[in-house]
Amino acid sequence: MGTSAVVNPRHPDEVDRLDLQHFAFREALGANFLAPVEAPSRVLDVGTGTGQWGFEVAHRFPGALVVGFDLVPGKPDPPPGYRHVRGNLLQGLPFRDGSFDFTHQRFLIWGIPVAAWPEVVAELVRVTRPGGWIELTEIPTELRQAGPSTERLFALFLQIAGSQGLDTEGIVFRSLDDYLRRAGLEEVRRRELSLPVGEWGGQVGSFMATDFRAAGMRICEVLRARSSATADEAEELLQRSLEEWERHHTVWPVAIAHGRKPT
Repeated sequence: MGTSAVVNPRHPDEVDRLDLQHFAFREALGANFLAPVEAPSRVLDVGTGTGQWGFEVAHRFPGALVVGFDLVPGKPDPPPGYRHVRGNLLQGLPFRDGSFDFTHQRFLIWGIPVAAWPEVVAELVRVTRPGGWIELTEIPTELRQAGPSTERLFALFLQIAGSQGLDTEGIVFRSLDDYLRRAGLEEVRRRELSLPVGEWGGQVGSFMATDFRAAGMRICEVLRARSSATADEAEELLQRSLEEWERHHTVWPVAIAHGRKPT
């Protein structure tokens, strides 16, 4: 579910889950990004997670410096040209104006309070050079073609998210391209795709089912710290959800928006 350290503290298994999520999304999209970036010299990945996206971009552009920025360290043994910088996006980015040719941010809906999104996007624009590109990728706050157990499980999670000021109504998903336009970007484009969740969806669906199952277990752990009864309910709902995904052909919508900073 793209959960972040704000709602869901990094678990030892989280590295594997986030990488699986990355591979599924890359397979479905057929690329690591959609912005027409050709030969960047400096790339920034905000909320980089394990760093896998940045690792692959560093391999694709071996002459570039790729910076992964996150609250927690990524995986060891990065490729040449990749650097990790620790920090909190909500406190601003520690980079000079116009530092990057391409700025990328993905799946931070559970890490950024909904009211802070315009300011965060403005910060991404600030560190991008004139003529450079910014790309955002986000999810809504619900799965589609989901059954009642899945919907109830999401409702329990959204109670936690809402208590921390995070989006519980799909505002970020709907507004992604609008955030870029309001920040002054040009040539803004938006694309949506639906990732299958479940074995019915082939390799991507299998990856996503594993991702959601692991994320669901992490959510149960968070709930158990608050209420054992609620956590027990969530665990039962998660097991029922696994069956629902196959029966209803559940999908996970994703929106990708990119735009160019005026020269």
